[in-house]
Amino acid sequence: MSDITAADVAGLRKATGAGMMDAKRALEESGGDTESAKQLLLEKGIADARKRAGREAQEGAIGHYLHHQADRPVIGVLVDLAAETDFVAKSEQFQEAARDIAMHVAASRPQWVRREDVPEEDLAAEKELFATQARHEGKPEHIIDRIVEGRIRSFYEEKVLYDQPFVKPEKFDGTVGQMVEALAGTLGENISVRRFRRLAIGERDV
Repeated sequence: MSDITAADVAGLRKATGAGMMDAKRALEESGGDTESAKQLLLEKGIADARKRAGREAQEGAIGHYLHHQADRPVIGVLVDLAAETDFVAKSEQFQEAARDIAMHVAASRPQWVRREDVPEEDLAAEKELFATQARHEGKPEHIIDRIVEGRIRSFYEEKVLYDQPFVKPEKFDGTVGQMVEALAGTLGENISVRRFRRLAIGERDV
């Protein structure tokens, strides 16, 4: 196994926000490979975050973003990012995440936070539309359900915040939902997006 240096641990901590012992353990388990260690920390963080998902999160922060064009704001976003404690909510990492998610909402225009937020009637209408389209395309009847299932996944990726690929992959290469789970794992609390609001000049509200 490669020798793990203090610089290796410090670099991994800076890249992931993990604690010193967690970073050192991940490097040891990955044989000193930084990218593998990052993945181990991500998986552990997501698992830990899911264990905490039922805990009450009554603190948080409002992330905001304004997109300017011709020296005037044309898109404005507010995001309510929830945490369990005021200590975490005030942390630089949490505040930065709230701003990043607000910027993402401005760019990607989600309509709902989670899949379960999509109204049943909207989901039923989309499924009916996709089935009709598949039949018009001449698809065999026995594969229509599979086609609809695949197109519904694409619908979620387009319209649901947690299913959308994060717009800054250089900071986090995954979906917004995975990013929030990773943040929860790093900060050790139940963290979630409660709601968001996007307003754009000349557009209907989304």
